[in-house]
Amino acid sequence: MGSLPPSSSSDLHLHPHSSSKSAIDETTLLNLFKSQQSHLNFFFQHLDLSQTLAFTTTLLHSSGTIFFSGVGKSGFVANKISQTLVSLGIRSSFLSPLDALHGDIGILAADDVLVLFSKSGNTEELLRLVPCAKAKRAFLISVTSVAGNALASVCDMNVHLPLERELCPFDLAPVTSTAIQMVFGDTVAIALMGARNLTKEQYAANHPAGRIGKSLIFKVRDVMKKEEELPVCKEGDMIMEQLVELTSKGCGCLLVIDDDRHLIGTFTDGDLRRTLKASGEAIFKLTVGEMCNRNPRTIGPDAMAVDAMQKMEAPPSPVQFLPVVDEQNVVIGIVTLHGLVSAGL
Repeated sequence: MGSLPPSSSSDLHLHPHSSSKSAIDETTLLNLFKSQQSHLNFFFQHLDLSQTLAFTTTLLHSSGTIFFSGVGKSGFVANKISQTLVSLGIRSSFLSPLDALHGDIGILAADDVLVLFSKSGNTEELLRLVPCAKAKRAFLISVTSVAGNALASVCDMNVHLPLERELCPFDLAPVTSTAIQMVFGDTVAIALMGARNLTKEQYAANHPAGRIGKSLIFKVRDVMKKEEELPVCKEGDMIMEQLVELTSKGCGCLLVIDDDRHLIGTFTDGDLRRTLKASGEAIFKLTVGEMCNRNPRTIGPDAMAVDAMQKMEAPPSPVQFLPVVDEQNVVIGIVTLHGLVSAGL
């Protein structure tokens, strides 16, 4: 069955107060991972897809809130799966079985679904919750791993999660059962995501503070510097007269523009060093226009901010900024690598 071989006191030290020093070797660890893989494969090979499809379809067509409940480790899994559904824009919540019996069951309504996770299906707290939930006319689904359990017999639907055994050498600690619960719930969540045709933009809208959301929501116009923050100059300006502008705006460059703010080119602090090294004192007679880069990379204000970062890092050599121009090549802003990183991208 792919279970672990019996352990002796010499190779597995399970007693924290043992006088000998605890240790574990690479082979033992590898064997544990292989055993867990075998137990998970048993689950995949024996899962009843017809039950799983009925479960998924019920959640998909639910017009109310999908509640999840469980006790102990199964409760943590139930809570996590509920939060996954919430992040996908699906109305869901975790219902503590203890709190439910002390008033929280008032949240249940007739069009709601209540999913009860329990390895044994004989969890006392969940069995006490069932008649109360039925009185609220919610649809009850049990997700269990022991055949012929009490919970399955009193719910409207049951999904059996095949469990070969726990990875624990005593077959007691719920480490494999909770793993298959998590895999089952998260896979169903992604099935619901696909069935509801959730777009990247919709997903990002539910994660505005995280890097995922920012990379899908933030546009260049949201993170660029503009107006008085821009380090601008004219091509006829003397280089040495523009040092304050070059260094004070924190962009490491000058945006060279004409009288109508069309972009002519860029002049960086790197260009300043190279010009000083090559020209020496002659730099005092040089204009910005004579030494600027007249073919800089640019980007539009409606481009995604993450695309701006990729453009900065593109070959042949990375840059630290991009001028932001409109369709007429008029400068309206500048986006810097530092600004993108500061925004969490």
